[in-house]
Amino acid sequence: MTNINGKTYALTAITPMKPWKTIFLRIFVFLLGHIKALNNDLINLSFIHFARWVIITRKQFPYLGGSQEREKLKYDYVLFFSNFNGTWNQYIDAFSSVLAIGLNLFWHWSEKYPGAVPITPFKNYIQRVQFETDHYYSAYPHAATNDVKAAHRVQAAVDGLAKSTAGMSPADFAKAYLQFVIKVQSDLGTTGAAPVGV
Repeated sequence: MTNINGKTYALTAITPMKPWKTIFLRIFVFLLGHIKALNNDLINLSFIHFARWVIITRKQFPYLGGSQEREKLKYDYVLFFSNFNGTWNQYIDAFSSVLAIGLNLFWHWSEKYPGAVPITPFKNYIQRVQFETDHYYSAYPHAATNDVKAAHRVQAAVDGLAKSTAGMSPADFAKAYLQFVIKVQSDLGTTGAAPVGV
């Protein structure tokens, strides 16, 4: 279904859209970019590294001249790119249950889009329009988004411990250190390959 780079999976989907519909999708994308509250549900899904939609019109495909024939395309295209943690099924399930309205506003304009709910036709659609992603950039390839957030919490706690324990006696430091470990213990996970799952 998708490729794996440590704990990160990548998904790329390309869907055709009739050219007269493109303006409506552009308006929605403009509003989404300027009304931050519309992004809250996507931001709150912490296992998603990013999700990006790109619109390419039928006249924007490159023409290099020479022996290349000019393409006469019937559709504009919507490209969707995303990196996420978890399995493909978990990702699509979360998108369908939490972001169904937003997904419908994006992909409603694409040909044969069945809607985000019910889930089975939506998963079948994604499987049909998805392409394997061979390469993508990951700043932390063996760390999930939650691992990075946990690392920030641990660093903040270490900084706080360093400030609060300056000049403490060894006995007081031992107590402060124990409290520090208790505070951050749930954030001291390991990075590496994610469990295999579909």
